[in-house]
Amino acid sequence: MGLVANIRRNIRFAKGLSRLLKRIKPITLDGADLVCDDWEEAVDKYPDHIAIEDDRRSLTYRELDAMANRFGHWAQSRRLKRSDTIALVMLNRAEYIAAWLGFAKVGVATALINTNLTGHALAHCLSISNASQVVTDEDCWKRVEDARALSGRNLMLWVLGLKDEDEADERRSLDKPVRSGSSVRPARSARSGLTNRDTAMFIYTSGTTGLPKAARITHARARTYMRAFAGATGATDKDVTFNVLPLYHSTGGLVGVGPALLSGGKLVLRKRFSATTFWPDAKASGATLFVYIGELCRYLVNCPENPDERSHKLRLAFGNGLRPDVWSEFQKRFAIPDILEFYGSTEGNVSVFNFDGKPGAIGRVPGFLKKQINFRLVRFDVDSEEPMRGADGLCQLAKAGEVGEALGQISDDIRHAFSGYADKAASEKKILRDVFARGDRWFRTGDLMKQDSEGYVYFIDRIGDTYRWKGENVSTAEVEQRLADAPGVQEVIAYGVPVPGHEGKAGMVALVMDGKFAPRSFADWVDQELPVYARPAFVRLIRSADTTGTFKYKKTDLMADGFDPDKIEGALYVRGGKNGYAKFTEAARDAILNGETRL
Repeated sequence: MGLVANIRRNIRFAKGLSRLLKRIKPITLDGADLVCDDWEEAVDKYPDHIAIEDDRRSLTYRELDAMANRFGHWAQSRRLKRSDTIALVMLNRAEYIAAWLGFAKVGVATALINTNLTGHALAHCLSISNASQVVTDEDCWKRVEDARALSGRNLMLWVLGLKDEDEADERRSLDKPVRSGSSVRPARSARSGLTNRDTAMFIYTSGTTGLPKAARITHARARTYMRAFAGATGATDKDVTFNVLPLYHSTGGLVGVGPALLSGGKLVLRKRFSATTFWPDAKASGATLFVYIGELCRYLVNCPENPDERSHKLRLAFGNGLRPDVWSEFQKRFAIPDILEFYGSTEGNVSVFNFDGKPGAIGRVPGFLKKQINFRLVRFDVDSEEPMRGADGLCQLAKAGEVGEALGQISDDIRHAFSGYADKAASEKKILRDVFARGDRWFRTGDLMKQDSEGYVYFIDRIGDTYRWKGENVSTAEVEQRLADAPGVQEVIAYGVPVPGHEGKAGMVALVMDGKFAPRSFADWVDQELPVYARPAFVRLIRSADTTGTFKYKKTDLMADGFDPDKIEGALYVRGGKNGYAKFTEAARDAILNGETRL
């Protein structure tokens, strides 16, 4: 890169970071201004601007604030007090944001619960929230009802849109109680004594490898999420943010809300993502900003051409998880002027931003800002799943191009604080001590990354998703990227499975096919795209891929099944034979288990 281009790139990065830092500067951990105060400030400045447009109607800032006030007064009428929690299980709509803002106004925290959960998983989330009241809607209440008996808690259900005949002793309609409440702002004394260190909400981890954990989101963290992206996106009161992500997740519920509702702009909400209506809806709404997660972009790229896909007014797409193999096609095909990719986790204290729009990079840490940005990569041992330590017992920095685990130093600063989970034991597991100096404390992201000589950071895999085979580290994310375009493949989930008599784990992929599986053509693609050690030893065909509400693959059950044909319903193949992959038989299984066949 030439000198002039490098200067321009650094100026662009510096401007983006400056906008972000300017917006979060007013936040102090011991300050009394909370997330609801940021909202009320925007209401007072833009009372008659449209704040939210959902599937039902549009509301001005003044009207949405009145709705939030009613929810706050309702919580007080239930004798809920500061430090209490209300569980919120509801599809995207204006009431969702009004509810948690209103509860915050009276010092009550909100547990934002995944609307896709059922049974024991939903009961688990309700239980660890410590909520006594659940606010839900006509689409979700029956699942909550079924899970309530499993939660072990005495939960009262309040349902928006509940029919009269469905009311019961512990299940009531919420429409009348909220609608009849006062629209006047609750007195600030209701939250007197609270600071930014206190809990605003709980947001749950995705549960890709087990039951979800409740991450504690303080007011400081909620404000930082919302304010940071209001600054990073350069949002103004003229912008329209299109948000089809679930509001129970940090990207949809905070990152995708702040640029609109803290800047006087309009937030366009939809209940859920629809690939077929996305572009007509984006065009009709006049959206200028679009918040994404990477899998959503991949779905759009895989869809047939839509006549509205380039006739929108979008100036920026912002989000996380946009895969390198999708980035360029997504931006070019849909004529997206700029993409702002970032890295951050719901519970973590590490964030990096790709203000330059470098395809495939999740962020950048320029050399001239290295000391100011809370991000380090340390060398990592895949076998022990622990950072490597030198003779002095301290961790070692990863070199440029070397894969390492991302860490963030924990300190008493809004950008670097770690609030942890509702479960203190789970919080402790994420803290690494004596990293670069005795007594220091660092947050373990659980993510493997690498950084090039120019400071760009690239995501490699989650720890646990990377496995060793034939003495080499295999990234499941890379395998999935390389095989996603194989002939006939609609979805691919890669993971490692233990094989008796073999070191490490053998690669396995679960495929959703568009038509019949052709072993020879798939094997040819595998050989072309992957090195020997990364080529899947087993192929499993599945009808559909089980994902979380944020489109992350659930691998736990697949990994538990391994290559045991007694546990697998669909077709199973093993590497070998004239067609590259052969049907997996009992004889083939016995040969592997008794050591006759080496993979």
